[in-house]
Amino acid sequence: MSLPYTLAPQIGTDGRLGLIVLQSDETMESELRQVLPNKDVAAFVSRIPSASEVSNESLSAMEADLPRAAGLLPKTVDFDVVGYGCTSASSVIGSERVEQLVSGGCKTVHVTNPVSALIAACTSVGISKLALLTPYAEEVSESLRTALSANGIDTPVFGTFNEPVETKVARIDPSSTRDAAIKLGKDTGAEAVFMSCTNLRTFSILKDVEAGCNKPALSSNQAFFWHMFALAGTKMPIRNEQLWKTTLSKGNERVR
Repeated sequence: MSLPYTLAPQIGTDGRLGLIVLQSDETMESELRQVLPNKDVAAFVSRIPSASEVSNESLSAMEADLPRAAGLLPKTVDFDVVGYGCTSASSVIGSERVEQLVSGGCKTVHVTNPVSALIAACTSVGISKLALLTPYAEEVSESLRTALSANGIDTPVFGTFNEPVETKVARIDPSSTRDAAIKLGKDTGAEAVFMSCTNLRTFSILKDVEAGCNKPALSSNQAFFWHMFALAGTKMPIRNEQLWKTTLSKGNERVR
């Protein structure tokens, strides 16, 4: 028996977001669910192959897979923004190259990544000196520090967990990240603290870090999602105001 049906509008009438997540990432999707607004904002996720251990070589290797990962997002969707969710790889590959590769694989108005997002966040509030906390070896973070410096953001304070294994990075206890970020953030050479890596769990500790060092606290996923929502013209949900307090208080404004 053939039954009648009607067609509804495509989901995402208030915003269509595409997200390219690393195969080894265990954190980003969970934190994204915490900040999606209570309206028709659709998030579509694709995965990209990534190594179990992080090095400059393994990060650079993702460049070849970016077009295919972007191409696995639904072809029928015109995205407001597509984000590539890796801080370190974005700095190694370069934000302009990431934009070219992602745009070639899907239909989107904007492309961003955590490095571009961090630069946009710092620029919006005039931060030029960061205390940088990363989970990886210092040589892996050098590309990020160089990219930030080229955009007028210095990282005079630096600390690392020196952990190359992604599974362990995803399991670093937020209390360890909190304590390390506060210690670095208290340094008088920094105006704010940034916790780098989309695999670090940071949403539950951002408020404590800000209180502990009396400075703005930023993290990869926090800045990344803020920028994606801003580019899509989507307001942040009030229930998550603490995640955007201080530095990202302008998160409800459109950033282009």
